[in-house]
Amino acid sequence: MRLGTTEIILIVVLALVLFGGSKLAGVGKALGKSIKDFKNEVKDDKDEKPQDGDSEKKA
Repeated sequence: MRLGTTEIILIVVLALVLFGGSKLAGVGKALGKSIKDFKNEVKDDKDEKPQDGDSEKKA
């Protein structure tokens, strides 16, 4: 099931009516910050992964 242009516009209008412009802007800002933080953490996690099996214990 795909959302068309009409459905997306309807969802945005309903969100504006329910939450108001200022509250919706705050939610968007918080969501953007959360996504940015998540991407940074994923990137940092990839950078910290050991290379060439350094974390493997040798018996």
